[in-house]
Amino acid sequence: MLTGELRSKIDAIWNAFWTGGISNPLEVIEQITYLLFLRRLDDLQLLAENKANRLNKPIERRVFPEGKDGIGKGGGRTYDELRWSRFKNAAPAEMYAVVSEHVFPFLRTVGGDGSTYAHHMKDARFTIPTPALLAKVVDLLDQVPMEDRDTKGDLYEYMLGKIASAGQNGQFRTPRHIIQLMVAMTAPQPNDIICDPASGTCGFLVAAGEYLRDQNPDLLHDAKLREHFHQRAFHGFDFDNTMLRIGSMNMLLHGVENPDIRYRDSLAQENSADEEAYTLVLANPPFAGSLDYENTAKDLLDIVKTKKTELLFLALFLRLLKTGGRAAVIVPEGVLFGSSKAHKELRRRLVEEHKLDAVISLPGGVFKPYAGVSTAILLFTKTNAGGTDHVWFYDLQADGWSLDDKRNPLLSDDKLGATPAFCRHPGGPRPPCLPEDHAKNNLPDVLARWSQRGTAERKRPRTAQSFCVAKADIAAQGYDLSLNRYEVVHKEVAHRAPQEILAELAKLEAEIAKGMKELEGMLK
Repeated sequence: MLTGELRSKIDAIWNAFWTGGISNPLEVIEQITYLLFLRRLDDLQLLAENKANRLNKPIERRVFPEGKDGIGKGGGRTYDELRWSRFKNAAPAEMYAVVSEHVFPFLRTVGGDGSTYAHHMKDARFTIPTPALLAKVVDLLDQVPMEDRDTKGDLYEYMLGKIASAGQNGQFRTPRHIIQLMVAMTAPQPNDIICDPASGTCGFLVAAGEYLRDQNPDLLHDAKLREHFHQRAFHGFDFDNTMLRIGSMNMLLHGVENPDIRYRDSLAQENSADEEAYTLVLANPPFAGSLDYENTAKDLLDIVKTKKTELLFLALFLRLLKTGGRAAVIVPEGVLFGSSKAHKELRRRLVEEHKLDAVISLPGGVFKPYAGVSTAILLFTKTNAGGTDHVWFYDLQADGWSLDDKRNPLLSDDKLGATPAFCRHPGGPRPPCLPEDHAKNNLPDVLARWSQRGTAERKRPRTAQSFCVAKADIAAQGYDLSLNRYEVVHKEVAHRAPQEILAELAKLEAEIAKGMKELEGMLK
């Protein structure tokens, strides 16, 4: 977790950009990403130099070649001058000339460590407008400790959070605590091959990597598993080059050496070759929009004939998964109850041909202030042979943050998220922690009840916050998956005090007796 001092340093970097004339939050994080990559390249060269010195051998592979770059007079600058450790000490005007005229052209051609990060730097643009701003940002970034993986990862996540808080680009970020809930529910395993076909900043892949490290402390001690983790476990696709750069750096700073982060329109016909390639899909795909039939992968249209992207992405997830593979994905609520033929057919397939595990209804404010659309998390397993017995429903009403545009935390840091530190304390309470906390944060309770979905949850009444519904009931409702279709709302009835009711009965009895006497008098 970031200290207050580190947060203040990041805030100072961000404010420096804004006061220096760069107000687009994506441009800010992009320029920071380039500078962090340059710092990484210098660190790699330093490691290679230290190794060579220890072994008394030549450097095996130089990141920065010997000689000059050939740009400008006299053959240009030496490559050694392009290193972070060199230019950071230069005067502002000199630093600006080196970085803008020499470092960035080098960055666009560097092979670096042969990684996906180097690949995504090939069209890097330097847009910091003044020497003073560059010098200030370099100085501030140089003060940030980058040795510890947790610190580096938290630092970058904190900066990415500023994209969301800054305005129009917030749609790129799914709240981190919702991502962590979905990852914990799917419980990634060391041999999983994980994919997010709409990866953005790679939040799902980062969270999966952190989960694997936390749950398997010896994971990287095994050579085979370590190689799988760094080279084959993580796959992310996006068709925004800025997002690819940012997502790649996010993975790097979280300790994944060479993930597969690629430019790809996941729904396009030309990208239909990776059928049944992954064991786990985690995603929050684009909700809105529709595609041209001509450009959409034909095998997706075979699953569901539609132009709606949210339905096509669900079909895509089924295509990408190996048999036995599982998915946790966010969908707009309309997917659950839409009445079109495509909606109904896709839901029928999930229930009848595969194993639909759960539907978690999310509160409408989860994606505020950018969208108030109601959403849900679908969890399913690809079987190609059915398997749905009961579907577990959960009505998530509070996620730990206010559901207005401000999205302020409602609890202290140790009580937020799906696995709060408060609940993990060896001698402390277990989820759902304290009742007063549950009212503000349902996420620990979701995890606790999820683990009981085949036992105690089967006995819960449909008046409860979570319950199970048999497949036959869902089929009888036309495969409608909206929670309110099956939920029984128990309304509290205000009862009067017994003494008040008895008094009223006595009064009524007296009035009846009086009326009977009057009637008898009239009959005489």
